[in-house]
Formats: sequence, structure tokens, C-alpha cells
Amino acid sequence: MDLAALQIFKAVVEQGGVNRAAAKLHRVPSNVTTRVKQLEEALGTKLFLREGRRMTLTGDGELLLAYANQMLCLAQEAKAALIDGEPRGRLRLGALESTAAARLPPLLATYHGRFPEVQIELITGTSGALVERVLRHDVEAAFLAEPFADVGLESEVVFVEELVLIAPKTLGGVRNPRDIGARTVIAFAAGCSYRRRLEAWLGAAQVTPVRVMEFQSYHAIVACVAAGCGIAIVPRSVLAMTNAPGQIKVVPLPKKIAAANTHLAWRPGYRSSALEAMRAVVKEKPR
Repeated sequence: MDLAALQIFKAVVEQGGVNRAAAKLHRVPSNVTTRVKQLEEALGTKLFLREGRRMTLTGDGELLLAYANQMLCLAQEAKAALIDGEPRGRLRLGALESTAAARLPPLLATYHGRFPEVQIELITGTSGALVERVLRHDVEAAFLAEPFADVGLESEVVFVEELVLIAPKTLGGVRNPRDIGARTVIAFAAGCSYRRRLEAWLGAAQVTPVRVMEFQSYHAIVACVAAGCGIAIVPRSVLAMTNAPGQIKVVPLPKKIAAANTHLAWRPGYRSSALEAMRAVVKEKPR
């Protein structure tokens, strides 16, 4: 089992099949198929279930993928450290969609200007999903919103977001959750830290949403609220990037709900020159 074999195995998983993996790796499909079979023979187990052209990871394949991510990441770190210590190679980061849209563009522009040898890959998701990605070594670090699962990650606060409630313009004055009534909540999937804050605020007043509509983007969430479908909680920084403020009611929230820290988090003891450089750039920017 060598690094090249692990790279091929990982590419097949990420690309969803041999042909796309071969194209990405600039190899012929037969070579990729042979290397995967050789890896299975060397390990004495099946890594994929094959149904025609469809390939699905087995349980052993899932286990190997976790180790492959770690080993390839460490190999890249070692190479970068031994060249000259300057940040280079790939830096995989996770981020909330709101953070990626409103906070990261100027940071990434600064980072790229200083460290052009680093290739940044950004993956978005909820805080819950991103914690899992950090633990699985899918990403080296992630921007997470409070609250997120306390699983021993190292972290530091990098931004403070102000969350606001948005509602249809037809909604009357809102002084407390009971003024909202049993309306539909529009939010990201379970695992979203902001959604948990809204549900906790409503639950404390024994207000139960009539239903929850889940979307994958803030643009869709804001548009649905403007159309009168329900209420939502969003960072004010994201709302400022849309044309919706005149079409919706924006309601300030109590400070304990509104003030949401965003952390940059990574695995305990993990270090890389690329990540340390990112931490330094983030610290320069106002919160």
C-alpha cells in the first residue's frame, strides 16, 4: 500500500467512479481499475461493491478512506515542511455558507496574495456537518458557529455575527416569540447552529412552529420569507448582500440569541504552515 494507490482509491471515491477518477488523475481507466484491484488484494478485502459501472464503498472501504485522508494529508505537510517552510500545497477549509459569502472573500484574497503557492479548497455545510468533516480529516479546519458539538477540537473566535429574525412584511409588531405564533420556520437542515438558536428561543416561550421548510441557500430562504412562507434567522451581514431588506420585516433579537461567535476549529494538536498562515491573516481582520 503506497501513497499513489491511496490517491487513486480516494479519487475513485470522490469522483464516483473509475472513468471520472482516471480523467482527473490523467490516467487511463484500465490503470485505475488495476491499481484498485491490487490494493484490494494487498489488503485482503473488498473496498467497493460493484454493480455495473456503479461503485459503492464497503465498510472496509469507509475505514480505509479515513486513514487515506490522514496519510495523504500528512504526506503533503511533510513535503511542504521539508522544502522551505513556506506555506504551499493544498488547504481544505470548511465554512458555513453565510461565512463563505459575507466574510471570507476579502480574507481569501489577502491570503492568496501573500501565499500564491497554496491552493485553497472550500467546502460549505452546517456546523454539525463540518465538525464531522474535521474529525474525518476531510478538511484541515472549519469556520463553525456556536453552538457546535464539543468534541475536543481546538478553536479560536474569529468573527462575531449579529443574527436577526426576518419575517413577511405583513407580520405585526414582534416583542417576544409569542407574537410570532405557530408559523413555518424556514432554515437549513438539522445541524445548523443558527436554526438551533431560533428553535431554542421559540421553545423557551413554548411556541412550536407549524412546520420546518429546509433549504440549502440563504437566497432561497430570504426569498421564501419575502413571499410570505414563514420566518427565518439570518446573519445581518448576509442580509446586507441581498436586495430583500425592503421586502421583509427585520426584527432584532435578544442579545443572547443575536450575538453568535464564529470559530475557526481544527483537530487537537494539528498544525500546518498553510493553516497557521490562515490563522494569522484572520487575526488581522476586524471581527
